[in-house]
Amino acid sequence: MATIDFYFDFHSPYSYLAHCRLPEIARRHGATIAYHPIDLKAAKLAAGNTAPPTVAIPPKLKFAIADFERWCARYGVSLTFSQAGPPEPTLPNIATFFAIDRGQAAEYVTAYWQATFASGGRVGDEAILRQVAAGLGWNGDEVVAYAASPEGAVRYAEENAAAQARGVFGAPIMMVGDELWWGNDRLDFVDEYLSEKIA
Repeated sequence: MATIDFYFDFHSPYSYLAHCRLPEIARRHGATIAYHPIDLKAAKLAAGNTAPPTVAIPPKLKFAIADFERWCARYGVSLTFSQAGPPEPTLPNIATFFAIDRGQAAEYVTAYWQATFASGGRVGDEAILRQVAAGLGWNGDEVVAYAASPEGAVRYAEENAAAQARGVFGAPIMMVGDELWWGNDRLDFVDEYLSEKIA
């Protein structure tokens, strides 16, 4: 059985879009998804990418908005950015480990993006993390405490270091073994590779 290593950051809309399709690709090929939350900004800097963010480049931002609309139309999903301030992905990213330890990573990641990009909730809002936790049958206080704990911070730092050592420079990145694909628009290549690998 193949394993797809999925490197993502909850504040990355392209990670959200990739996850709208990736689970179906995995199911079709009998593959599993291993979830790896990363700090996208740190991954970029570690790779030497010091370019300004998309929001700081008006022509690129204009393109990105149109691009998001095209992908949403293709996938039949919505993507709404919160107007409540910049995203703060650290707590929800770390809470992914809480989900992994309970065998509910896919459910958590899906539910969190449904509560944020799919419906306009702010990434990093503690109330949303509690809402998602409750929906999964977890104790919200326990999840928030873990996400803010030294243990969670250490585990997140180790995950980031391991990802950077493996050559992860952005998000979303999908890897099967040493094969790497970057971006929501590379999912067809993942699909084709799994067809060839499993055939």
